[in-house]
Amino acid sequence: MTPVACGECGTQVLCEKFSSAHTQVQWTEEAGAVCPRIAAEVAAGRPSARVRSCEALRAGIEAAVLAGRLEVPADV
Repeated sequence: MTPVACGECGTQVLCEKFSSAHTQVQWTEEAGAVCPRIAAEVAAGRPSARVRSCEALRAGIEAAVLAGRLEVPADV
C-alpha cells in the first residue's frame, strides 16, 4: 500500500488501486485524530475504519494517481 496525504489537513492514509474505479483506503489511527472530518465521525462513536471517504482526501488520492505516485493497474 502507498502512503497518500490529504492536501487539506495532512492526514496520511495507505492506498492501493485495483482499477480506475476501485481504491482501497486504510485509515491510520492518526487519521482519527488529525482529519477534522474523520475526527467528527469518531467523536460521534463511529470507528475510523468505518468512515468511507473525505472529499479532500479523495482529491489527494486523485492527485497522487495523476502524479504517478499511486499506480493504477490497467482495467481489464
